[in-house]
Amino acid sequence: MAEKSEKDLLLYHLDRKIKKAIESYRLIENGDRILIGLSGGKDSIALVELLGKRMKIFSPRFTAIAVHIRMKNISYKSDTSYLKKHCEQSDIPFLEYTTEFDPENDKRKSPCFLCSWYRRKAMFSIAKEQQCNKIALGHHQDDIIQTLLMNMAFQGSFGTMPPRLSMSKFKMTLIRPLCLIEEKDLLRLSQLSGYVKQEKVCPYEKSSNRTEMKEVLRNLEKISPQVRNHIWNSMTHIQPEYLPGFIEPDPSKIKTDS
Repeated sequence: MAEKSEKDLLLYHLDRKIKKAIESYRLIENGDRILIGLSGGKDSIALVELLGKRMKIFSPRFTAIAVHIRMKNISYKSDTSYLKKHCEQSDIPFLEYTTEFDPENDKRKSPCFLCSWYRRKAMFSIAKEQQCNKIALGHHQDDIIQTLLMNMAFQGSFGTMPPRLSMSKFKMTLIRPLCLIEEKDLLRLSQLSGYVKQEKVCPYEKSSNRTEMKEVLRNLEKISPQVRNHIWNSMTHIQPEYLPGFIEPDPSKIKTDS
């Protein structure tokens, strides 16, 4: 029997992580039609490949389609022929869509928020047009933990991007199949597979605190190698009685039947 390559072993490891995420958070169910957000970065390119492999497995049975959304007012050098070919290798149809936003006339939110919001709005419209009931995004475990830390540090709230989010207003469900996968594993897959990263020149990218928060997480891991798992588990092992926001009820105010 031929010895498995490093990429084969890595793909096996990543597939187990995705399988666990699907089962733990009910991300994918039989009959789902999923729209994959393909930005062109390593994470979304990996998502296409990994879901393409999952699609060929008997259970759950689902179909997928990928979309690459361009912003008119942000410089791109997308090789759409490469993205389309990558999707075809996984038997996933490819779409391209263009939209824009005006940061000068909309001061309610930051440009990064507006860009994300308009992309998301476009994805909802495309998903409905393509009769999809779910949208898959390429956020990995690092993204989710960093967002939690950013919300705590800059918003004063304990929340992040969940693996599954049902949007009742749009009758759509957002899923993050890479939620249990570390960024370093996706980077290694990108290197072994020779992914071609799409270039983006964003004038607002420096205004984000995510780069600094990546460094915070790296420093925490130096202090405690298990900090990643501990932070992840803390989101499902909340002890409200030991938090300032929890106030015990006054026994004298509790109504009884007597």
